[in-house]
Amino acid sequence: MNYQALPKIDLHCHLDGSVRPQTIIDLANQQNVTIPSQDINEISSLMIAPETCQNLEEYLMRFELPLSVMQTEEGIERISFELFEDAAKENVKYFEVRFGPQLHQLQGLSFDQIISSAVKGMQRAEAIYDIKGNYILSILRTMDKGNINDVIDAGAAYLNKGVVAFDLAGAELPGFCHEFIPYVNYAIEKGYRITIHAGEQGVGQNVFDAVSLLGAERVGHGIHIKGHQGAYDLVKEKSVALETCPSSNIQTKAVDVLSNHPIKAFYQGGVLITINTDNRTVSNTTMTDEVRKVMEEFNLSREDYFAIYRVSVEQSFASDEVKQELLKLAE
Repeated sequence: MNYQALPKIDLHCHLDGSVRPQTIIDLANQQNVTIPSQDINEISSLMIAPETCQNLEEYLMRFELPLSVMQTEEGIERISFELFEDAAKENVKYFEVRFGPQLHQLQGLSFDQIISSAVKGMQRAEAIYDIKGNYILSILRTMDKGNINDVIDAGAAYLNKGVVAFDLAGAELPGFCHEFIPYVNYAIEKGYRITIHAGEQGVGQNVFDAVSLLGAERVGHGIHIKGHQGAYDLVKEKSVALETCPSSNIQTKAVDVLSNHPIKAFYQGGVLITINTDNRTVSNTTMTDEVRKVMEEFNLSREDYFAIYRVSVEQSFASDEVKQELLKLAE
């Protein structure tokens, strides 16, 4: 099967985990930011996580270098454009990218400037390539909560004009959902769709809470519903899609090897699953790679692929008009 030629949809990808290594060097030089090397191979090695990390924290360390050059409007816009360009060139037709505006304020940018820059870069790529996209605003669970509503307010001006959803990301502690209920409710009032990172690091109860307490329409990763019957049943009952990211899950030790990933069991059991990259650079992957790995490891057919593709379309936060166009590609 020609995996490159398949139309693809990626619903779970982080902007700061998907930066071209050469762009880090270019922007660092333009911005007078000190980086460890000018050698692209060395920079690449600092950005790509090991095949298996000790834990999620070791994986997350790979974001420090990209963030150092993502503190200007020009830097954010360029990286946004390039990510959508890279995706378009491997036949990703619709792409939802997430990022945390709180991480881009070190040089005094306002949330409006930060969000606007990312959206501009995406729209520039949409004008050139056959790709449509949207941004998801991620709040970091470990950061100060004082400016969460400010992020929501700033993003509200871009709702359905490049921004569609609200997310909680970062290190996952058991029971985190309870303290974020007021913020998620505020986002829902403003018109945001909701997807929550949960069940990545062994806590199935977090998925149950994300759906029951926060109204999550999709769950980032969610693979540990495997050991939590209540979460498994709730996800199925509410038609909540899981944004699975196979390579990333192995690197962060959420799963030990791909053959033990529950994606096929979920698919066969009627759980709504999607295939995604998570972090193209940090995980050294593409959508073509992720699809190929899953299809070959679990012996899935072309019909299986398009069944998953259609779930991705239906569970996306795209407009109805864009969804209709995407569904035509699966006919």
